[in-house]
Amino acid sequence: MAGNIEAGADVLVMDPADHVATAIRDIAAGEAVHYVVQGKRETVSVSEPIPFGHKISIVDIPAGEKVRKYGEVIGQATIAIAEGFHVHVHNIEGIRGRGDKAKGANAS
Repeated sequence: MAGNIEAGADVLVMDPADHVATAIRDIAAGEAVHYVVQGKRETVSVSEPIPFGHKISIVDIPAGEKVRKYGEVIGQATIAIAEGFHVHVHNIEGIRGRGDKAKGANAS
């Protein structure tokens, strides 16, 4: 495991390839939150409220980019998501298990 929770951390990042962090408490817009990845303490400014357990972008994510959490692809950005914004069903689409998104598959 590359990420961890240290005293004072506000969000959890598990892998250095992650685009998002998970809020371990409710976070208000305007806060600067901290996390640790590969032993390095990082900070991101929150642009909108992030509920406990939800995701926040820790990097700019272009529209169409596959989004990573826990080192795994969890979906695809439907719009550009700037660093510090809430990442949820309003701006990310799950693509796991979707036959219409599989290479060469025809949607019925």
